[in-house]
Amino acid sequence: MTEAERLLWHHLRAKQMAGFKFRRQEVIGNYIVDFACLKKKLIIEIDGGQHAENVEYDHKRTRYLERLGFKIIRFWNNEVLRNIGGVLQVILEQLSPPPTPSQREGKKNSLD
Repeated sequence: MTEAERLLWHHLRAKQMAGFKFRRQEVIGNYIVDFACLKKKLIIEIDGGQHAENVEYDHKRTRYLERLGFKIIRFWNNEVLRNIGGVLQVILEQLSPPPTPSQREGKKNSLD
């Protein structure tokens, strides 16, 4: 693992992220993803400079994983290293998206 992957894994492991289980270096089909929460079908990729050289491969891989129903979020190594709090906030938002207006209205009406 890279330094950025180690740092992020420190915050994801042992269900530390809102109680969700993450796996690292998870095999999905013919690909290995950096981190995956299978329950939420969320994949987190930490990208370094090599990804700029493998654009077509990354697109093919992303299309395949999305066809399986996964959402992929990507961060650059330097984002993780310089702004781990912001990275964790983005991940948390993906795990627990805010309710839609119709969901909020339903809750409001159920209290009447």
